[in-house]
Amino acid sequence: MTNLVDPFGRKHDYLRISVTDQCNLRCLYCMPEEGMDFLDNEKLLRFDEIVEVVRAGAELGIRKLRITGGEPLVRRNIEQLISDLASIPGIDDIAMTTNGIFLAKKAAELKAAGLNRVNISLDTLDPSRFRMIARRGDLSKVLEGIEAAAKVGFDPIKLNMVLLKDINDDEIGDFLRMSMDHPLHVRFIEYMPIGHADDNWKKHYQPLGRVFEIANELGLQVNPIGDVLGNGPSENFQIDAAAGTFGLIHPVSNHFCEQCNRLRLTSDGHLKPCLYWVDELNVRPYLGDKVAMRQLFEKSMLIKPQNHEMAAKINNEAQSHTPTERRMSQIGG
Repeated sequence: MTNLVDPFGRKHDYLRISVTDQCNLRCLYCMPEEGMDFLDNEKLLRFDEIVEVVRAGAELGIRKLRITGGEPLVRRNIEQLISDLASIPGIDDIAMTTNGIFLAKKAAELKAAGLNRVNISLDTLDPSRFRMIARRGDLSKVLEGIEAAAKVGFDPIKLNMVLLKDINDDEIGDFLRMSMDHPLHVRFIEYMPIGHADDNWKKHYQPLGRVFEIANELGLQVNPIGDVLGNGPSENFQIDAAAGTFGLIHPVSNHFCEQCNRLRLTSDGHLKPCLYWVDELNVRPYLGDKVAMRQLFEKSMLIKPQNHEMAAKINNEAQSHTPTERRMSQIGG
């Protein structure tokens, strides 16, 4: 039973932990190609500090963790943090979101350390388009990472495809077929205006209804299914006779705030109740004081908003709160 209940009755048992704001890619929906100022190492929370924060959260009912970035696998000795977190009483599930570039080298160590599941970003199956979207990197490394994740026994393996109008939306059918041919969970995700609700976002934002349109054009029989193991907000489906499944995460066109059960810890030490709004609480002044840290978690519930208002940005409508200016990579998506 969690003690972390917000004013709207939502129980929070899930903490997403960003371990770095740095990344070896520069995906166009996440950060600009140039001009990002990354944190010096001494400004990142140390592993022991992250563990301290999680211990306090676990005493209040946090049970599930997700390690994010930036790219979490660029943080040195990340497997040690996984091991330390897995030993905390009450923590029963640890997942990671990664771009997969370094996953083939790290998969076995991460599994042995106590990582349960992985989500791997994969926005295209075309090598040249991968270089355009990610602005660097090699698609083959990601595919090797997916194979390595399956080999060491991560289950389920989820693939995150951010759908971008006029960039990769012509690959919807290919990703649907991937869910048919392989025991993978493909997740189509709407492009979110985190830190940059600009004309480029509006130009490339694609509502996920397009996925069903393509499925119908291909003559695929799609059936709704229950939750896939994890703690995500996706609506889940399976094509007849498919080896895998697919999901839709549409925070803009059909936001999932009513079921929100998550908090975020940024790599520079801020507890963030909502991905979209500016509000966040600095944990650093309370390190070393277990009671005060617990109270900070409880305070985060008091400032938790009822919902985000991303959709209002499409029509330039007024919003009730102040959106964050941090990029997704600086928050830990």
